[in-house]
Amino acid sequence: MTDSVIKDVSGRTGRLTLNRPKALNSLDLPMVRHVREALAEWRDDDAVEQVVVVSEHPKAFCAGGDVRQVRDAQMAGDSEAGDAFFSEEYEMNAEIAEFPKPYVAVIDGIAMGGGLGVSLHGSHRVVTERASAAMPEMAIGFVPDVGISWFSQHVDTAAGHPEPAIARFLGLTGYRLDAADLLWSGWATHFVPQDSLENFLRAVDADGIDAALGEFAADPAEAGESKLASFAPCARQVFGHDTWREIENALDGGACSSEERRVINDLLRSASPTSLVSGTELYAANAAEGVDLRAGLRNEYAIGRILRHDPNFAEGVRAVLVDKDRNPRWQPAETGDVDATPYREAVQ
Repeated sequence: MTDSVIKDVSGRTGRLTLNRPKALNSLDLPMVRHVREALAEWRDDDAVEQVVVVSEHPKAFCAGGDVRQVRDAQMAGDSEAGDAFFSEEYEMNAEIAEFPKPYVAVIDGIAMGGGLGVSLHGSHRVVTERASAAMPEMAIGFVPDVGISWFSQHVDTAAGHPEPAIARFLGLTGYRLDAADLLWSGWATHFVPQDSLENFLRAVDADGIDAALGEFAADPAEAGESKLASFAPCARQVFGHDTWREIENALDGGACSSEERRVINDLLRSASPTSLVSGTELYAANAAEGVDLRAGLRNEYAIGRILRHDPNFAEGVRAVLVDKDRNPRWQPAETGDVDATPYREAVQ
């Protein structure tokens, strides 16, 4: 068997190559453990000056966590498997954020869900023009997790400060960001054109991340114009609230143009009503003063554990990843029938 995460040291770099191609590098528990073991080994190794995470897949950096495995185990009566996977994955997310050396993720392709958890908490988030990212958990009856519901509300956007309303728009709608959007939102820190990537990585190994970026990082404007930036005024008005009911009222209240409302409604069409209500509670909790990343991860785990035991999770994963009919039967079918109380209490 080939390792699902290839670990090697090249020059000054500890290199992690995500290598589960048939699953688009979706993270399973062995992959999470490989990453954690490597970080523990390299943390105090003076020969390793930085960690670089890459994928050799032609289209994907990492398509997320392997929630299909979690669903299969749960359907077989084993809920502990899912609890163990998410617990260790979230610990990995925190360890990446706390890693004392440069941690460089190179996103050249699709990064979703857990793929953002293994990349965005690092010190350097390098994207190429082929980068594409989303938190699509609403469509599987879950919530944005792996620390992104916290990170996205605390990172500075191009406006020079964090924008929780933009973060909530991205997480609750599952909007797909391109390279320009990733740079504008602060999710990415640097842009390196794909045709320079091989030389960039060699320079990282030989000269270190700062020198390599000085030589190969391009002006973010070369990534193109951010569509998210033009959508931001609408998103700020609609998604700057702490309950789903308030967000719905703002959307219906004419805060955006008819075309912008159409785009939002199209994005929300696949979302689980339960996920929309519980996800908004999660974002509100993780924006609160004094909540750090580890507390944010605990909040994600608490709400996520409730949702994993809700039939909507199994139904959502079925519709998106098993039968792929994209026709989930949500219960309740309307957000107005979802009680927010258990989710609110879970993060208090």
